[in-house]
Amino acid sequence: MSHHTRPIFSRLTETRLPAALSQASEAAFIVANHGLLRVCGEPGGERLLFAHGAGAGVNSPFMRQFVASLAGEGLQVLAFEFSYMQRMRETGRRRPPPPVATLVEEYGRWHDLVARSVDGSLWVGGKSMGGRVASMLAARRAVDGLVIAGYPFHPPRAPEKRRLSHWPDVCCPSLILQGERDPFGKREEVEGYTLPPNVTLAWLADGDHDFVPRRASGLSQQNLIDEGAHRAACFVRAEEAGFGKRQQASSMNDKC
Repeated sequence: MSHHTRPIFSRLTETRLPAALSQASEAAFIVANHGLLRVCGEPGGERLLFAHGAGAGVNSPFMRQFVASLAGEGLQVLAFEFSYMQRMRETGRRRPPPPVATLVEEYGRWHDLVARSVDGSLWVGGKSMGGRVASMLAARRAVDGLVIAGYPFHPPRAPEKRRLSHWPDVCCPSLILQGERDPFGKREEVEGYTLPPNVTLAWLADGDHDFVPRRASGLSQQNLIDEGAHRAACFVRAEEAGFGKRQQASSMNDKC
């Protein structure tokens, strides 16, 4: 296959998306008026709408490995691509992402579309920039929960430029999977930050921003990706079970 050959995806209208998501366990679609959506994982369980980082889309090695590990843990992951990344893929020319506010609006449109296409809960999240955008969306609207792989707490080599101002407005259960050596927020830095009590930090031993440990650690990137996916799945299920119990208790109180 030529290096410039474009991948072929199934094309869907918005109205056909609900049926596709209820049946697909491994597929990629171009959704009309939205763009690329990769589905990985069996339908019927918990779902996670997941966005990529600034420089690589849904088909990047990290995204494919992490999404596959999440699916292996029983989550159905819906990984979408921002429009600027789609243009990069189509033209072969790199471009920077647009202002973060623009990305939050685009994530919101994806969330609206998927939320009305599926039954049950829909968690949001992303890798690096995608996780930051998801957290900013969660600060603006009610979402079921948040999972982030490598939050960019600050730019590398600029720890004073913290990206924390919106976090007090994030009220949903939130999990941040962070490598201990992540240049966007190392453990010794982040443990000094004040985050809301609904935010859980899960540290991956010796990992960098892509969960790559040093060879001397005796670990591999796949080890840390699998550990992160396992922690994420356990977190989502525990929170979903707790929500169900809270709903049941509320219903019983209403009857009393």
